Amino acid sequence: MGWIGETLDSIKSLQIRQVLTQVVSLGMIVTSALIIWKGLMCITGSESPVVVVLSGSMEPGFKRGDILFLHMSKDPIRTGEIVVFNIDGREIPIVHRVIKVHERQGTGEVDVLTKGDNNFGDDRLLYAHGQLWLQRHHIMGRAVGFLPYVGWVTIIMTEKPIIKYILIGALGLLVITSKE
Repeated sequence: MGWIGETLDSIKSLQIRQVLTQVVSLGMIVTSALIIWKGLMCITGSESPVVVVLSGSMEPGFKRGDILFLHMSKDPIRTGEIVVFNIDGREIPIVHRVIKVHERQGTGEVDVLTKGDNNFGDDRLLYAHGQLWLQRHHIMGRAVGFLPYVGWVTIIMTEKPIIKYILIGALGLLVITSKE
């Protein structure tokens, strides 16, 4: 029968108490991951402390699939920094470099203009209609570190959802059927 048959036999032989224990264990794993994520949000001051580079617009500095670690401090944003920002009406954040900083007279608020290192022009065409600058509330964080290529797992699971469902199903089945 093979691996699938053995797995089904293993599930049938489990007692209700064992199944409940395994389900609680799976719940604790998921809860722990959420607690770690929320803790990172508090420590970094960023709503998304880790992001994956999804395009080649920042090459050669960052390649598609690199994971960036973000931090958002009260320090003023400076020209040359790499920021991750959200655009009104778009749900996917963008990773680009700050090329201009504009301080508003009187208020001291700072507006920034960004550009991808591998792009021809600035990002004004990406911004919401009529928007010429990014304000601080658009910026999710500054890149403070990265891991090359590790984000490809996320990209593959997003572009090929069947792989994500197979992986989640296999991991769930593994946790439920483990006898320890």
